[in-house]
Amino acid sequence: MEDRKRVSFKELFGWCMFDFANSSYTTVIITVVFGDIFSRLIVPAGDDPANPHRLGNILWAIALAISYILVVITGPIFGAITDFSARKKQFLFFSYFLCILSTASLYFASGPGVIWIPFLLIIVSNFAFASGENFVSSFLPFLGPKEDLGKISGYAWAIGYFGGLASVALVRTLGEVNVENFENLRWVGPYTAAFFLLTGIPTFLFLKEYTPEQTKPDNRSYIEIGFSRVMTTLRDIGQFRDLGVYLISLFFSMASLGIVISFAFIYGAQEVKIEDHHRVVMFVVLQFTAAFGAFAFGFIQDRIGALKTFNITLVVWILCVLFIFKVDSVTEILNSAFNLSLSVQWMFVGITSFAGMGLGATQSSSRAIVGLFSPESKSGEFFGLWGLSGKIAAAIGLFAVSILQSLFDFKSSFLIIAVFFALSLFTNFLVDEKRGREAAINFKE
Repeated sequence: MEDRKRVSFKELFGWCMFDFANSSYTTVIITVVFGDIFSRLIVPAGDDPANPHRLGNILWAIALAISYILVVITGPIFGAITDFSARKKQFLFFSYFLCILSTASLYFASGPGVIWIPFLLIIVSNFAFASGENFVSSFLPFLGPKEDLGKISGYAWAIGYFGGLASVALVRTLGEVNVENFENLRWVGPYTAAFFLLTGIPTFLFLKEYTPEQTKPDNRSYIEIGFSRVMTTLRDIGQFRDLGVYLISLFFSMASLGIVISFAFIYGAQEVKIEDHHRVVMFVVLQFTAAFGAFAFGFIQDRIGALKTFNITLVVWILCVLFIFKVDSVTEILNSAFNLSLSVQWMFVGITSFAGMGLGATQSSSRAIVGLFSPESKSGEFFGLWGLSGKIAAAIGLFAVSILQSLFDFKSSFLIIAVFFALSLFTNFLVDEKRGREAAINFKE
């Protein structure tokens, strides 16, 4: 297979803009604003003074886990269908529209105690968002030569963080997250949906469908064809040994990231007692450090290899999680050593901001690695498997932290993140990047 040339700036811009657009959903709804609204305001507080929002945290984790399980069930089959039918763009549009519609409908989460409407809407909207993530990522192998995929993925992921920043700035006009302001907070969903709708338009104007449609046999449906192609890919996974092992590694790292993305601000509010001004600074700095990480590590991975870069980000994560767990001690040691007067809250903000570099780089480099290991004819299927591994991981990670919260306190349950990142790092020692790239280049249907 001859390596591709980079597509035009217009097409590249269209692809990158989807990361800008959909970041509004994951940032506002999942990470920063609505997760806090759901766990603290919509779900009533319990009687346990040590963890009064345990029920809200558990229901939030379960809703997201269910949505990821749905992606696990449908992702590889949808990916195979898009490969065969040349309908990547059409499937991307359907996921975009469903996410926008269900997010806007969060307006009907009308007040504290109204749990099940927002619970169900989070399942639907996050399913649509995560499916769209798979669809848009499957375009990556067509956008340039393999040695440029790290930079291209990094561009998009970096741009995405500025989309998150802009969308949160928009919903911040609705005021603070408290019960007295709930009538204004009902508009968080519609504001986010409108942002996603408008900023996603360039993707559908400029991005092309790159694969030719194959003739469908009259006696077979696309579902049958999709399922058959996935079964063939799984049977032939021996040809893509390094991809298979890497997907196991990705499982552990995505389990950790699923918890981080869903609970970082919730953990800060409940365990470290960060206040609104800490939250604002933390969010803004995180967007810049994550964008820098995605952009800078995109160049680094094209120089030293995507896998080495991915492993570096895992080490950064493990250290940051351990520092967060011991943030009281870290603050005390630094204040004593350097005669400072930092609060625990600001130390938490500083550590999470540094971890933000790993947030962008880990996700960007994981997408690039799958792109490197994917034959063009199976890009939809392989990114479906990428989504499958990541979403199973996120679901299990969220279930794990829910179970651990019921057995231990919230703070102790958070340590599972470092364990998962360490398992990912050790698994990667079995992956050979050069061999994985050659398997993709030499593959014949």
